[in-house]
Amino acid sequence: MQRETLKIISHSLEMALTLIKAKQAVEAACPDVASCADILTIAAKDTVVLAGGPSFSVELGRRDRRISLASCVAGNLAKPFFDLTQLNAIFVKNNLTQFDMIALSGAHTVGVSHCNNVENRLYSFSPSSPNIGPTIVINVDPVTPGTFDNVYYQNLIARKGLFTSDQVLFTNPTSRPTVNDFANNPNEFN
Repeated sequence: MQRETLKIISHSLEMALTLIKAKQAVEAACPDVASCADILTIAAKDTVVLAGGPSFSVELGRRDRRISLASCVAGNLAKPFFDLTQLNAIFVKNNLTQFDMIALSGAHTVGVSHCNNVENRLYSFSPSSPNIGPTIVINVDPVTPGTFDNVYYQNLIARKGLFTSDQVLFTNPTSRPTVNDFANNPNEFN
């Protein structure tokens, strides 16, 4: 497991360096034209395609801020322990519907999470419970972790959602029909 963790951390650092190099190259050729957000958006789109997902167009033109602060993110991203009401509230703030939120959650078909984001689902938090910490990672989709597909939704039906915020999409009766639709219709998800 330690070798796998080091491999993932190394890959993450490599990706970050690639983005920095891409930004530097674009800046050298066309100063103040493409933002880091644009480069990251294009990289994400290409990653989806390379992982077997559909090709799609993306909007570009976002301008970078002069500074980046973690405090600007607070309260604007879903937490892994959120229930459906909390998830919907976060997405509504961005003019997105529950359907949009369930579709966007499908991004969890690829990627990893730090284990400390799910230890509440593993341990009772008694004083003797192990603290697995932020350095250990786990695939969000345990079945097809490197493939962009609708198996994420099938995992929810099989009760294999990693995060509480994932699994609630199936356990809550108001969101379950959309999960079932995406699980049974890969083209609908795409």
